[in-house]
Amino acid sequence: MRAMSGASLTLIAMLTLGTIVSSACAQVGAVQARRSFKAANAEYQAQNYAKAAELYEDALKNDPNLLEAFFYLGNSYDQQWKPSRRGEPANDAMMDKAVENYQLAADKLANATNEVQQTLGKRSLEYLQAAYGADKLNDPAKAEPIVQKMIQLEPNESSNYFVLAKIYEDAGAYPESEQTLLKAREMKPNDPAVYMTLAGYYNRQGQFDKTIDALEQRAKVEPNNPEAFQTIAAYYWDETRGDATLTDDQKRTFVGKGLEAVDHAIQIKADYVEAITFKGLLLRLQANLEKDPAKQQALLKEATGLSDRANELRKKTAGTD
Repeated sequence: MRAMSGASLTLIAMLTLGTIVSSACAQVGAVQARRSFKAANAEYQAQNYAKAAELYEDALKNDPNLLEAFFYLGNSYDQQWKPSRRGEPANDAMMDKAVENYQLAADKLANATNEVQQTLGKRSLEYLQAAYGADKLNDPAKAEPIVQKMIQLEPNESSNYFVLAKIYEDAGAYPESEQTLLKAREMKPNDPAVYMTLAGYYNRQGQFDKTIDALEQRAKVEPNNPEAFQTIAAYYWDETRGDATLTDDQKRTFVGKGLEAVDHAIQIKADYVEAITFKGLLLRLQANLEKDPAKQQALLKEATGLSDRANELRKKTAGTD
């Protein structure tokens, strides 16, 4: 076997030394990064966001694999952004940096197996979506794919569907908004919040029948929750008062259904002040529609008695606080 020349041995020695030095520098950098990250976390907890951002930047400069730092760096810039200074270059730059680092965090933590990193990855998407929201950058076109990604990651998280539906609704894409909420119902049919959100959407669209249907579905999901039935009564009361196109017969029907719902709420919880109050209000509406003076006075008397009872319950509750 041919012996190595002196030059070859010298080259190997130099390469070996270079590897050792490089490894040592990397270790020193990692140590410095951890120190900066720890110091940054302390400043972040103290809400010294400018200093925290400086330290997170230093940590990532020394160790770009310190993935958790990207989220906190983004949020440190986010916290420094002021809506009252919108349009000022220095202020707007803070939001640009926040978005950049939220995106980096989301991308780099997308395949994380560590629970902490997984949580920060999801939070990065949430904060990135919020950055594109109406209160900040107001760019729904960029927010939509982010929320879609959030839904892919957590298809059973109904709140993500609510956010996407609101983006569509604000953009006037009403069919897409409704379909998104119906998808949320499909994924979580036993979630009361799904039905309340659907009811709110239909109410804003002036679709009262669908509003009530959603509220009644919510009550089926929560048959022992008096508030579910009280909410139905409140919507009937509001619609009866607010819709000038209703005939007297339609109003009587709505008042009757409202009373049925509120009675159910009171059956579940006899001292439910809100339900007792609303029953009185519904009886007053019924009295206004009554042609017989004697029946009208009887309804008003019952309504006054309920109002007095509700006030007594409020005083009793206040006295025990």
